[in-house]
Amino acid sequence: MACCDKRGCDHIFFIGFLGAGKSTLARNLGKMFNRRYVDTDRMVERCCGQSVTKIFATRGEHAFRVLETDALRSLRSERSLLVSCGGGIVETPCNIELMHEMGYCVYLDGDIDDSLRQIRRRDTRPDFKSESHAVELLEHRRPLYLQAADFTVDIRGRGFTDVSYDCAEMLLECGLL
Repeated sequence: MACCDKRGCDHIFFIGFLGAGKSTLARNLGKMFNRRYVDTDRMVERCCGQSVTKIFATRGEHAFRVLETDALRSLRSERSLLVSCGGGIVETPCNIELMHEMGYCVYLDGDIDDSLRQIRRRDTRPDFKSESHAVELLEHRRPLYLQAADFTVDIRGRGFTDVSYDCAEMLLECGLL
């Protein structure tokens, strides 16, 4: 694997579908490499004083997406973060541009069974309406994730520890960690 030229703020953005383990991976790698990690959904919640579910219910998805983009933009003043992104962050094209401007995207590529197995509380996932809707949403988003991805990690049927080590090895080989 070739070395990568550094981009912008040097962040690593973890993207993928609901339940892919983006937050867990960012947290694990943060602990392994003593690097700060943030979660865009938590950033929006802190900014608004409301949960993502409440924002979707009271303001709508479009308003949430605007807040999500604002959260991403706020990371320009930071350096070398591990960033767990909400599953729908790729729905807004300028978000992909922002992430590429500030660093690299790692797509955690799984199938619907991986997601369904990891989602413990479906009521806290506002874009999870039903299993059939989740299948359609994943089919819609997969090309967007692939378009955004600088790196892809196959998570199908794998545990978080294995994914963390493989991802760490890949990013170290590229000089990004």
